[in-house]
Amino acid sequence: MKMLIKQSKIIDPTSSFNGRTADILIVNGIIQSIGKNLVQRGARILDAKGLHISPGWVDIFADFADPGFEYRETLASGARAAAAGGFTDVCIVPNTKPAIDQKSSVAYIRAKAAHLPVNIHPLGAVTRNTDGKELAEIYDMRQSGAIAFTDGKNAIQSSDIMVKALQYIKPFDGVLIQLPDNKDIQPHGLMNEGITSTRLGLQAKPAIAEELLITRDLRLTAYAGSRLHLTGVTTAASLKLVKEARQKKTKVTVSVTPAHLFFTEEDLQTYDTNLKLNPPLRTTEDRKALQKGITDGTIDCVASHHIPYDTDHKMVEFEYAKNGMIGLQTAYAVLNTVLPEVPQQRWVELLSINPRKILGLPVPSVEEGAAASLTIFNPSLKWELTADAILSQSRNSAFTGRPLTGKPLGIIHNNQTNLLF
Repeated sequence: MKMLIKQSKIIDPTSSFNGRTADILIVNGIIQSIGKNLVQRGARILDAKGLHISPGWVDIFADFADPGFEYRETLASGARAAAAGGFTDVCIVPNTKPAIDQKSSVAYIRAKAAHLPVNIHPLGAVTRNTDGKELAEIYDMRQSGAIAFTDGKNAIQSSDIMVKALQYIKPFDGVLIQLPDNKDIQPHGLMNEGITSTRLGLQAKPAIAEELLITRDLRLTAYAGSRLHLTGVTTAASLKLVKEARQKKTKVTVSVTPAHLFFTEEDLQTYDTNLKLNPPLRTTEDRKALQKGITDGTIDCVASHHIPYDTDHKMVEFEYAKNGMIGLQTAYAVLNTVLPEVPQQRWVELLSINPRKILGLPVPSVEEGAAASLTIFNPSLKWELTADAILSQSRNSAFTGRPLTGKPLGIIHNNQTNLLF
């Protein structure tokens, strides 16, 4: 493969070319040259206005539903959606059937995904069948390639299980990913508790359900001396708890979803089931706190929380709809649209550099001689996601038809190209 990318702006804080506009020549998956007015006979030329290049993006929390729920998503369809969203790497939750809770399940994912355009990293379950009752084969899964550990969409409720898991992963410097949700408090809540839920007549879940579990998990992480990643954090109080824990040297990192940066509970007035999420959409004040966390460095990375569901589970009464929406194809565009003042380098840190550091993945760099693991995007391109353009097996997106600014144009990764132009 020979490819010559003309006049692209390099956004890579790890590169000596950061911030420069240059031509990039890639030969057989290696960045051969970076410079001005490069020429290469027989090379495919990419030349379009507004091209930006960064190290490949990483999503830390997505559901590809395979095995067991392939009618919602498959590894192949999820990889296509990820590539279209600019992601070269995706971590998938273990909430499958059977769950990814033993080494054979990890091996299955790795073998089936080996030739896909995107690296798919299985997240090993903390407990058997992700049911929170008994520790799974954590060490064996680690040896087989599980990149981190989580019960995915099922928050770990038992303090005993939680602290044992944190202690178990410490010797190999593992990270435990937790979706903070205390299920003892209004387990059947449909949205955030407040004036809006009262007005809409919907059973609600208070913010304290998230904040209590975060408080517990931060204390347990400090006690175990281990590493915790909180994903899907949604409230101002949650971020304050994290800041206080960091001052005490607790090893905690945080990710938020594009949806929680974009929407609030007020958007549920149309009863759009695509906006039924867990954790739920919060208040305008909470959203402002999350947005501030992006700019002030409190938030370490962004996680798509790509959770596909078929129409039978979404086109129903709000009470009966499943939680979650797809998000890989729109993640960057939503971020760039809702916070247009944020520099592109900050998005690259949140989407590429920081998640790799959290997971212990090598950080690729846009340098001569380096392997080409690249995301191509245009921050100023205006577009709308149409139903026909969705590459996921499912269509449950609340962003369909919404004007967005900034679009991923594809990836170059593993000596393969997946481009939208």
